[in-house]
Amino acid sequence: MYDRFYEFGISDEVLSAISDMGFEEPTQIQKISIPPALKGKDLIGVAQTGTGKTAAFGIPIAEKEARGERRKPAALILVPTRELAMQVAQEMNKIGKIKGVVSVPIYGGQSIERQIKSLNKGIDVVVGTPGRVIDHIRRKTLQLSHISTVVLDEADEMLNMGFIEDMQTILSETPESRQTMLFSATMPEQIVKISKKYMTTPKKVRVDTKELVAAKIRQIFYEVKEGDKIKALTRILDVQDPALTLIFCHTKRDVDELAGKLQTLGYEAGAIHGDFTQSARDDMMRKFKKGDIDILVATDVAARGLDINDVTHVFNYAIPQNPDAYVHRIGRTGRAGKQGIAITFVTPREYRHLRLIERIAKTKITKGKLPTKDEVRLARERELTEEIDTVIEEGAHQKFLPLVKELQEKYDLEELAAAAIGFIMGDMEVENIDEVRGGDRSERSGSSRGGMSGRGGMRGEAGMTRLFLTIGKKDKIKVGDMVRAIAMKSKMPGKRIGNIALFDEYSFVEVPSDMADQVIASINNMAIGGRKVRVKPARDRGRG
Repeated sequence: MYDRFYEFGISDEVLSAISDMGFEEPTQIQKISIPPALKGKDLIGVAQTGTGKTAAFGIPIAEKEARGERRKPAALILVPTRELAMQVAQEMNKIGKIKGVVSVPIYGGQSIERQIKSLNKGIDVVVGTPGRVIDHIRRKTLQLSHISTVVLDEADEMLNMGFIEDMQTILSETPESRQTMLFSATMPEQIVKISKKYMTTPKKVRVDTKELVAAKIRQIFYEVKEGDKIKALTRILDVQDPALTLIFCHTKRDVDELAGKLQTLGYEAGAIHGDFTQSARDDMMRKFKKGDIDILVATDVAARGLDINDVTHVFNYAIPQNPDAYVHRIGRTGRAGKQGIAITFVTPREYRHLRLIERIAKTKITKGKLPTKDEVRLARERELTEEIDTVIEEGAHQKFLPLVKELQEKYDLEELAAAAIGFIMGDMEVENIDEVRGGDRSERSGSSRGGMSGRGGMRGEAGMTRLFLTIGKKDKIKVGDMVRAIAMKSKMPGKRIGNIALFDEYSFVEVPSDMADQVIASINNMAIGGRKVRVKPARDRGRG
């Protein structure tokens, strides 16, 4: 296995470009992916976000292409989100800079006319989201007849977001002689089917998830009551003083409320979620990358595609809804060989759900002890001392010297300073957090139902089968609509339907195990709320 980029035998232009980007040695996924990719082989890479996947396929593409006079692109990279499209295109342009290999992102939410102008100029690589790529194909503004390389990046995310048919349509439009590279954190059945249908004897490479999670990321959970989460969060922020912090919440409302609370408490916090305009999201990301804000509160959907190497702490303010989401979330820290900390807040009733995540993600999350009130006071005093040092160094205190001299006539200087500090610190009283006991008890008693929203929890009840449906809140669907549709089509009484959990882009429904096949057959591909729905047994069933 090669340990240096020059050992791959790549050109001086590409070597120079990746050196300018600060790459010193290849990551694990690059070591095992680049050699077969350079040989033109189809490739399946199983690796998490943040492992260096873009360079793993970007270097072979840049090496393969040479800037010419052609008007049609030679490589197509499909990604699930606009954020990832922009980031991948940016990195591809850096890799191909010296060779003159030009990449352009195309995605929804941006002027399609502007994208058409870019495509008409003649480019080498298109990085796009499936929906917008389909739009351009239909408009005949993107021709795929000269495509020699296709990359499916974060294929499982594209599957989860309902792009499976778009992916297949796009692949069928490209030449059969193309090289195809597929990268995914997990390999669900439908992604395996795509690889068998559209790839030729692909080379399979894998970066061990357990090694990735355990080696770079310290995983901790704190068991706290729901009402004490903000107190626990601020204690940890004060004592550990992270450089850049990413906090995950379930809903857009939770994101807004938490970011607002942190701002009120004096923290430099921002928020992103699906209701933000693209320009507002871009502005918030610029502030976060520059350090103008050091805390970013986000939903899972909004955080897809974030690629920031300096995030030191990831907080699961709300426990992730499934093990895959946990792995994706904590993968936002511990990047580029740096250490990271992943912290999860767990209420007593969510304890079993945490252990389910541990078991399926094959990792260990250690129980932590929150900083004490004395530790928080000391941290705040240190911060105050640093602020005083800064004020004196900058001379901002000079205008108050006359007042100090006046007060000195009444008080000793030491008492005066102590009173001033007491006045400031008086607003920094550390609130109590009740000790929580019972995590182990809830696991023994079976009282926990996990952390899902909607009509139920994470686990299926005995005798019930949990189904995954590709429809959610964004489709304006309600629990009642789901119950009526299932009951009517499957001829099953609605009262026999179990827990229903609705999320933005997908849902989970529990049905009696003896009727699961009948339900799947009757509602798969039917329209609910005006959208065609795919149904299959859920992968993360409660009994592992």
